[in-house]
Amino acid sequence: MRRMKLAAIAFGALMLFGACADEDPTTATPPETTEEAMSTDAADGGTVQATDSDLGEILTDAEGRTVYVFLNDDAGVSNCTGDCAVTWPPLTVDGEPTAGDGADEALLDSIEHPDGGTQVTYNEQPLYHYSADQETGDTEGQGIGGNWYVVGPDGETIRE
Repeated sequence: MRRMKLAAIAFGALMLFGACADEDPTTATPPETTEEAMSTDAADGGTVQATDSDLGEILTDAEGRTVYVFLNDDAGVSNCTGDCAVTWPPLTVDGEPTAGDGADEALLDSIEHPDGGTQVTYNEQPLYHYSADQETGDTEGQGIGGNWYVVGPDGETIRE
């Protein structure tokens, strides 16, 4: 009887871990997301700046929140829409984006996001926040699914 219970527990654990492993990291909603973390940033003017972090110098918005690129995007095209954009809200702007300290204005631009709004791009890569980043300087989205990475002021992804 005891062996059957242990076998049932082990089977249940395998099923649970298997289901989690198959979850799509581009659409998975992280636990304990806040409305603030999921909001877009049109109000801050779409400022992008360079900020020192544990990963080196990376791009952030005007409030110091980390921005990411999605390797499944094409140059100048956002492929993160719907549920994906809830977990990875696009960095949006009303008007033109602004290059802050350490950001290269020549690499800064914007595109129309498929779900609406104007999304900031850097080196032709659409920029996003990660909704699980709760504090200024968080980089919890780094490397998720092998598709999401911070970007340096030179426009290159940082894959550390």
